[in-house]
Amino acid sequence: MTDFYQMAKEFPQFKREEIDEFIEQFNSFDLDRSGSIDEDELIKVMKQLGEKMPAFKIRMMIKEVDIDGNGEIEFNEFLQLITNIRSGKTDQQKGFARIYNKQSSVIKLKGATDSSTHSFADDEKESFVNFINSTLYNDPIVKNRLPINPENMDIFEELKDGIILCKMINDAIPGTIDERVINTKKLNKFTKVENQNLAINSAKAIGCNVVNIGQSDIEEAKVHLLLGLLWQIIRIGLLRRISITECPELYKLLEDGETLEDLLKLSPDQILLRWMNYHLKNAGSNRRAKNYTTDIMDSEIYTTVLNQIAPDECSLSPMNTQDKGQRAELMLQEAENIECRKFVSPSDVVRGNPKLNLAFVANMFNTRNGLGEIEIKEMPVIEEEDREARTFATWLNSIGCEPFVTRFYLNLRDGLILLQAFDHITKSNPNCNVSVNWNKVAKNPRNKFQALGNCNYVIELGKQLGFSLVGIGGSDINEGHKMLTLALVWQMVRYHVTNVLFKLSKTGRALSDSELVDLVNQKVYEAGKENSISSLSDPNLANSFFIADLCDSIRPGCINYDLLVSTNNEEELIKNANYVISCGRKIGAVIFCLPEDIVEVKPKMMLTIFAALLVLTC
Repeated sequence: MTDFYQMAKEFPQFKREEIDEFIEQFNSFDLDRSGSIDEDELIKVMKQLGEKMPAFKIRMMIKEVDIDGNGEIEFNEFLQLITNIRSGKTDQQKGFARIYNKQSSVIKLKGATDSSTHSFADDEKESFVNFINSTLYNDPIVKNRLPINPENMDIFEELKDGIILCKMINDAIPGTIDERVINTKKLNKFTKVENQNLAINSAKAIGCNVVNIGQSDIEEAKVHLLLGLLWQIIRIGLLRRISITECPELYKLLEDGETLEDLLKLSPDQILLRWMNYHLKNAGSNRRAKNYTTDIMDSEIYTTVLNQIAPDECSLSPMNTQDKGQRAELMLQEAENIECRKFVSPSDVVRGNPKLNLAFVANMFNTRNGLGEIEIKEMPVIEEEDREARTFATWLNSIGCEPFVTRFYLNLRDGLILLQAFDHITKSNPNCNVSVNWNKVAKNPRNKFQALGNCNYVIELGKQLGFSLVGIGGSDINEGHKMLTLALVWQMVRYHVTNVLFKLSKTGRALSDSELVDLVNQKVYEAGKENSISSLSDPNLANSFFIADLCDSIRPGCINYDLLVSTNNEEELIKNANYVISCGRKIGAVIFCLPEDIVEVKPKMMLTIFAALLVLTC
């Protein structure tokens, strides 16, 4: 079976959501799901599009795209065509490129509320709406608005005030938003905008890539953007427990010759594939899952896994049915016996919708993983990542780095994520003359030598940007040296923030820490408030009152001081910090730090908070 995502690694410029869309487009040509598009399939698709062409011209059309010369178009060749179209190397009005564009337009959603040419699947919309209905059905604020009809476009109207988005973010990562900050009564245009800001900036804080999504997109109910944001929020919530720190039993998935580190390197969706294969092996099946598309379309893998994790509730009887659609329905009826019939319909399984099948498997794992309990002596020793590393991982995820960073030090070892981050921060600075040359990058490093080459290039780019990298080499990143990796990524974060601070500087250079402190003190003083700080490590920052004053100075009235407690109690200090962070996001600031960073007065995080707030004054 075709491993689409493995092939896609050769094209790091495409995000995961784009790859999912390309898989859907590719499958609309690959009628027999063989993993390649042949002449007969192209003829059938063209006939459906009303196109007539002699056979020799169709063969010429395939030849234009067929890199390996086998007479068929594989997925990697399909992606190369899209790359060439986007770069202008291929005329999209000629040959297979023209047919690709025409076919893509056919699978756009009918009935969208805007004139966008972006595509999304109606079944995904219905699945997400059903999930919202089941997740928030008992929420005191929104339950009177539920259920939302999944069969029409009501969801996009319901999302416009930002409340449901905020609630779903808190379901994905509990405690992200202090819900006292959400405007819920007598909403007007201004209070809705605040909710929209809170949703967007909180989504960034949990690692959603919302680079191209703004508050106005929610207000205008941009269908494709809202659906993409919803999927990211739901995906993060479903996958957050798919880790060995959350579920130590996962160590049972180690294969012969592997170490715990090998398992930690896997992304959550890769772990889920291995989890299914573990149960398939135990069942004596020769089937294995390599993807969430072609491998699961016949429902046999799902039926077998369900029977393994719940033998008393889920039978193998669906296997007796030959029709794939009927078998999928029977399999889902078995899944319903353990209350995990969510996200997919029979057609989603048969057509191999990658997003919804990933969600279905994640929900199945979270419902019942079937790995059994482990004894204390079996418990693997797992070193918890420090909070700074987790914060930087969230920043990397929020700017669109792929794959999603779950284990900071391990995930950065091949240099690819850091190179994507460099690409982002340099392109976001119009005055920067440094850029990533992707021709120098091993896009799918197959050995340590290639990974080390990428890491060396990371250091080279850092030096070109003036980073202080004395004593830091590519090998340190490749070997996961914690202190040195943090030092590099902090400078990347600071550079990103510095682009903002240039706007605040009157000297034409980035603000120093002391100048930044003077600036925030001045802003608070001018608003008639009495609090001030001496430095980014001033212990008075721990109670959050100064940050609250800064927020209120920038947007008068945004702070309800009755909700802040003057105390040394750590629990109350955390509440204060979470409140001011949520208020900052509500007025438009992009804040990545955690409440604990404020209570412990982490100078690096203080810098990012103040910069994020001050940019609102520019």
